[in-house]
Amino acid sequence: MPALQGRATCRVVAPADVDELAQMARLLLADAPAHFALAGHSMGARVALEVLRQAPERVSRIALLDTGYQARADGAAGEEEARKRQTLLDLARMQSVRAMATDWVQGMVHPQRLTDAALIERIVAMFERKSADTFARQIHALLGRPDASAVLQSIAVPALVLCGRQDSWAPVRQHEQIHQLIPAAVLAVVEDAGHMAPMERPESVAEHLLRWLGTP
Repeated sequence: MPALQGRATCRVVAPADVDELAQMARLLLADAPAHFALAGHSMGARVALEVLRQAPERVSRIALLDTGYQARADGAAGEEEARKRQTLLDLARMQSVRAMATDWVQGMVHPQRLTDAALIERIVAMFERKSADTFARQIHALLGRPDASAVLQSIAVPALVLCGRQDSWAPVRQHEQIHQLIPAAVLAVVEDAGHMAPMERPESVAEHLLRWLGTP
């Protein structure tokens, strides 16, 4: 944030506490400036795509970080995703959001950062600020996510597609597919980072975002 504040007025928007991505986007738009640059990470990028679907004329540039664009798969693969998400929700309800986040984070950062106690605590504390009920609504929203291929193909503003090299949840190949769908997008891969690249390598991510903000 300090690196970006010199270039733009920055505002962090938490996804609204509803259970549909489209509704999150509507609520964001209701409280946003008439014209703005938009960056989203993980589920936040899914919300950003829904903002583009609803009001593309209001978005001056778009950055999609560590995310995906396809709907939940049919059949066994989709059922397995739902099962894994439900397991995390059950852990949050039966034990605590902290317990769930402590388990979840094991596969979401670069393996060598798992011993970085300060980083892991920041990530777990971020989750802990939300309730299990909020987590349930977010899971419902993600499982019902629409395919965004057409939205990506329609983007005509400066676009950044970024991910951590070791992101196992939303891997590099997935971002290469997103990059191929967006005309003239820039693809950036942050070295030595997993799914939580903005928290693992904030300086590197900020450098890419500054270049994106400076794109004519």
